[in-house]
Amino acid sequence: MRVMDEHAQNFGNHLLIALPSLQDSYFERSVTLICQHDDDGAMGVVINRPSDYTVGEVLQQMGVSCSDNGLKAQLVLNGGPVHPERGFVVHDGDKAWDSTLSIGDGLFLTTSRDVMEAMARGEGPPQALVALGCAGWGAGQLEQELTDDSWLLVPNRQDVLFELPMAQRWQAAAGSIGIDLLNHASHSGHA
Repeated sequence: MRVMDEHAQNFGNHLLIALPSLQDSYFERSVTLICQHDDDGAMGVVINRPSDYTVGEVLQQMGVSCSDNGLKAQLVLNGGPVHPERGFVVHDGDKAWDSTLSIGDGLFLTTSRDVMEAMARGEGPPQALVALGCAGWGAGQLEQELTDDSWLLVPNRQDVLFELPMAQRWQAAAGSIGIDLLNHASHSGHA
């Protein structure tokens, strides 16, 4: 991906929160961590949609054994409609993995198998979210959707990512800048 135009704003390491006016069945009430954003578009992982899988089931499909019952019971996220067969691990820590993208502020996105194997051995990152699939936007698409009042963009907060239950992340992410989405109109307009 190319480097962004020097006058463009980079939305990487921000949370993209679906406003009540967004009438998309997939993204309704979603919170997406923007992992990469440049002139070619944006890529992120939805952080508040559980899939039908657990980490234990994914590890079993990978042929990786794990004795950590807490890790095995962790829900896998439905990270987005793009590449639903691929795994994406959002994590902290300072260890290098085979295919890792730095999101910012000590947060990373890894797509290689080695991070899951390390997690199964108890040697993985301190905090991690496992997702299947990601979300993507073409060049200028996210910027247009923000202009159209479909989304609210807020700085990322790792407590929202790693500490809150999934059901609380949508309201908490918006609340981090003082907005109560439950009281937000389900429509918007421009004056």
